[in-house]
Amino acid sequence: MMQHKTYFMTTFLLLTASIVSAAEWGDLTVQFVYDGTPPAPVKATVNKDVAYCGKFNVLDESVVVNPKNGGVANVIAHIYVGRGDSVPAVHPDYEKTAANEVKLDNKQCRFEPHVTLLRTSQTLLVGNSDEVGHNTNITALSNTASNVLVPAGGELKQKFPLAERFPMQVACNIHPWMQALVVVQEHPYMAASDADGKLTIKNLPAGKLTFQFRHERPGYLTEVTLDGKKTSWRRGRVELTIKPGQNDLGVVKLAPSVFEEK
Repeated sequence: MMQHKTYFMTTFLLLTASIVSAAEWGDLTVQFVYDGTPPAPVKATVNKDVAYCGKFNVLDESVVVNPKNGGVANVIAHIYVGRGDSVPAVHPDYEKTAANEVKLDNKQCRFEPHVTLLRTSQTLLVGNSDEVGHNTNITALSNTASNVLVPAGGELKQKFPLAERFPMQVACNIHPWMQALVVVQEHPYMAASDADGKLTIKNLPAGKLTFQFRHERPGYLTEVTLDGKKTSWRRGRVELTIKPGQNDLGVVKLAPSVFEEK
């Protein structure tokens, strides 16, 4: 009986591996652009540890727009998994990083990176490259929130085993201008736009998928311009058909009013 069970399990695993390897995969690329004159960078109010933090050009990073091409940084994109929905098939290449440590550093009196992407199977490594202490206050809904002191040159590790429906907000209560976001998903299909407003999610399973887009200032990106047409994305969601190979959504323009504080 044990031999039959072993044979059945081996056959099942081989069949599953064969199905995954035979699946088709595609990449999604999109660029987010500020539809107007890029706003000038705003300096942060550095009022603590001024002798050290004042040496750096610390900026307000809630809205970062490239003055050369209008690219909007830190737009967050991920596959949307509704309540009760199954997680999409994961490309084998992602297994290499499934248990990795992902670093969020306190560096030059700011968080680096501003947006951290974390899978539930990974570990968040919070470091402090500065010469002053920082506390890392992480607000969570599904996971346990934390507020820990990270001394100069120190580090700590934290696990967040549950997916978060909203990015976790990160703050330093010692240095109140320091803000960041941590996106926690069960799957690896997420990205944040770079300094040119571009992001790519690689090795997506081909077929219809729902994506959700958001930004720190407005939250969900609901009003966008795509292919010259104003478009509404309810709760920042849009269903796209991913074909094998490259899929370019093109340029998505965001009106200045999207970023106005409410």
